[in-house]
Amino acid sequence: MNDRTEKTTVVIVGAGFTGLSAALELKQAGIDFLVLETRDRVGGRVEAVRNGLGELIDSGGQYLCQDMPELMALAKARGKTFAETYVEGEFITHPGMSPARAERTYQASMAIRERMNSIDPGDPSIAGMSVAAWLERQQDDADSKAAFRSLVEGLWCLAADKVPLWYLIDNDRRITNEVFELQYFLRDTMQSLADELAVDLGDRLRLNEPVTNVERGPHGVRVATAKGVVEARQMLVALPPATAARLAFTPGLPAPLAKALAVWESGAVIKILVRYSKPFWRERNLCGMVMWRDLPGLFACDASKDIDHPALVVFVGGPLALRWHELGEAVLRAEVLARLGDALGPDAVDIVDFSARDWTHDRWSGGAYSDLIIDVTARDAERTILAGAPPVHFASSELSPSFPGYVEGAIVAGRAAARKIIGDVQSAIATKASGS
Repeated sequence: MNDRTEKTTVVIVGAGFTGLSAALELKQAGIDFLVLETRDRVGGRVEAVRNGLGELIDSGGQYLCQDMPELMALAKARGKTFAETYVEGEFITHPGMSPARAERTYQASMAIRERMNSIDPGDPSIAGMSVAAWLERQQDDADSKAAFRSLVEGLWCLAADKVPLWYLIDNDRRITNEVFELQYFLRDTMQSLADELAVDLGDRLRLNEPVTNVERGPHGVRVATAKGVVEARQMLVALPPATAARLAFTPGLPAPLAKALAVWESGAVIKILVRYSKPFWRERNLCGMVMWRDLPGLFACDASKDIDHPALVVFVGGPLALRWHELGEAVLRAEVLARLGDALGPDAVDIVDFSARDWTHDRWSGGAYSDLIIDVTARDAERTILAGAPPVHFASSELSPSFPGYVEGAIVAGRAAARKIIGDVQSAIATKASGS
């Protein structure tokens, strides 16, 4: 055990985009800080790995679009090169249906989403109702309802019967893009952007340093790690709520706050990149997008960086991801390729690489893409967490006023939390100065 003790003004736990963004805001304001990260890398649910061909690929959060202003501006400021997702050609549904029927089904599912979002989240008539229960009451045809359910379980990555309707409405209203959310990705990975932000933090960032306990006091915190102790006047917990709930505090957090952190569950996602020798789907006037109607939460689209690197990305979300998590690597590969073959033909199984990242039950983030509230009564959970227990504050993409569950939301949440802490620090300094 190292007996190192350091003092700083603000300690940040977590070096995902929330923690990184908060730290850079503090740095700009001239406030001292330390960032403690359990993993051996930054980025959180953003991650890059080498596939079997030696290519660096996004195995975690990847996509952005022009309607995500903070992330777009940040990527451009860092000189990132954008790859535009290929969308020319026909969209495939499986089991198949005619293009006209597929278009009607898609438009009808979007109409269900708009109808849902027109409901006031506080409407007493939906109290205690899950998304699945509400959907069952709708008069739409079976195909449209199945498409909507697949959308929910694919994007939010939990079973529709687990998610409170009021929560999904409130959450979805904050996702405001009007263009395709998978519009762009970064040629040198989203992880590269996180890595560059980390470089700017220098020695104020500590990797491989999990927090073991946090002592709270009226004048600050004492954070214990395997490598020593950090004493700080303010603390920002920049972790997903379900992960933050596992931190040990002495004394324990106030009961309402502890309860608010306990009502979240992490989503379940398996992300797969399948590399091909040629983009065969484009040759058949297909865009590469496939939605499986018989497997809610299964979706594929073109993820080619360029014509020389043809690839499809396959997302497995929600209950399907939990089931396929149990298959094992070889059976998962066979299952996915069989599904691609059924939808796109024999060329889809003639691959040059298959790389899967199973985010279900992830050791440090619990899952992906985000945590969701699963308690229908927990209407004040987000407000309670954002209020924190000063000097302990909380921030995460899930709590963002815009794009919760996305990298954009993480940036917004981190900056907002930092500004709040900066105000508290400056106020304390001013009070101390006037008192002396």
